[in-house]
Amino acid sequence: MRACERCEKSYKKGGTRKLLRGHYNQTTAGKKKANLQFSNLYDGKKRLLCTKCIRTLSKTK
Repeated sequence: MRACERCEKSYKKGGTRKLLRGHYNQTTAGKKKANLQFSNLYDGKKRLLCTKCIRTLSKTK
């Protein structure tokens, strides 16, 4: 499973709801994936990080 190497964020379970005769029915359940990207760190290695961690690391440099 793909996950951020810094904060271990991977995905969240989510779904859509449909209004039918005054009641909400959950129709589909799926995965909402994190925005993971490869990034070069200061040590020269490529790591798979989420965009929130990339922004945080760029602020501290």
